[in-house]
Amino acid sequence: QVQLVESGGGLVQAGGSLRLSCAASGSIFRLSSMGWFRQAPGNQRELVGSMITGGTTTIADSVKGRFTISRDNVRKTVYLQMNRLKPEDTAVYYCNVVAEVPGDVGRDYWGKGTLVTVSS
Repeated sequence: QVQLVESGGGLVQAGGSLRLSCAASGSIFRLSSMGWFRQAPGNQRELVGSMITGGTTTIADSVKGRFTISRDNVRKTVYLQMNRLKPEDTAVYYCNVVAEVPGDVGRDYWGKGTLVTVSS
């Protein structure tokens, strides 16, 4: 019912930048939250940042000041601008949305993930 397509991952040197995008499609009535999680090998999935309708943003302390999250409500797309990347930012990044579809309450949907590798 809700499809998420991520793009923008890849290999970058430490100190570089990448921009991730995630476009949502389907029979979406409302997107109450859009954001990003990441999971490094051997670690649990953790929140990177999210933005709810109205603009309130949550950013993890580990990336605060380096990463910025934004969303385009018309395009149903969320972005993650990652600057001054560090090797410890290496992970699979997953798009997450909380969406309402007709006939259902809001629930989580996940993208397939995009790999970000930061070399030292």
